[in-house]
Amino acid sequence: MSVRRRALSPSRYAWVTRLALASLCIIVVTGAAVRLTGSGLGCSDWPNCNEEKFIDVSSMHGAIEQLNRLFTGVVTVLVMASVLAARFLSERRRDLERLAWLLVTGVIGQIVLGGIVVLTDLNPVANQGHFLLSMFLVGTGLVLVKRAAGWRTVSGTSASIVRLVRSVVILGSVAIVTGTVVTGTGPHAGDEKAPRLDFSIETVARVHGVTVIITLASILVLLAKVRNLPEERRRLHGPVETVLAIGVIQATVGYVQYFNDIPALLVGIHIALATAFFLALVNMWMSAGRSAQAPTTQTPDASRETVAR
Repeated sequence: MSVRRRALSPSRYAWVTRLALASLCIIVVTGAAVRLTGSGLGCSDWPNCNEEKFIDVSSMHGAIEQLNRLFTGVVTVLVMASVLAARFLSERRRDLERLAWLLVTGVIGQIVLGGIVVLTDLNPVANQGHFLLSMFLVGTGLVLVKRAAGWRTVSGTSASIVRLVRSVVILGSVAIVTGTVVTGTGPHAGDEKAPRLDFSIETVARVHGVTVIITLASILVLLAKVRNLPEERRRLHGPVETVLAIGVIQATVGYVQYFNDIPALLVGIHIALATAFFLALVNMWMSAGRSAQAPTTQTPDASRETVAR
């Protein structure tokens, strides 16, 4: 006797992916809270909290670190759910399955990196890798959400606009990377005895500031060009303005925190805004689509959809 598989509607699957993305964003903020409260070594061992206990919330620092670790379990469950739920869609989408599996692989990588961070006493390079992998995961999560909601790559965008969009995304990513160097050099290490990068904070902050200014200038150039092209204006004006708005707010918070001795609260806001900024960059990249000159390649799934139509 065969059991009929119950199909999952695309709209319900889209909600599963949204929950996974939300959890990936939240854990960036909770991870920052661990470091900014000095709780990075609240659990001095991994995967156990310490030599005696797997879970130990007897101290404030230990409780904060332990809650962040436990929330990693929530993230893992949600990204696994995005994989399993994709298998129950009424129409199988291998592109969604691949993206969901990429999230699972990335979360496993985060768990391993988290262990390395603790076992190396919060080495700043390991911390940088931890954050940058988080950015990759939230970006991939957004792609999954948009594809699950029915997004399709558009073509016919001006080649110069596509190139400029890609340049802005690269420059914005470089600004985020230089920001992690500032963080690795600055005072909020997660523990008083944690090692720091051997750079001058003034020098790395200046380099980061330059990359931010160049990025904002390139966004302004892109916005001016988009406004002069009717089709691109309709599709890209909103996403580019969003990137610019978040970038300006992010830069403002960055300068305010630097000239006020880097208070922990503003650093936490800065990290949350960095996550929002990267999501906006990915959204803009996807909204730009392909240029008219770019070769159009279709996946087997997309080809079957075209034939069916």
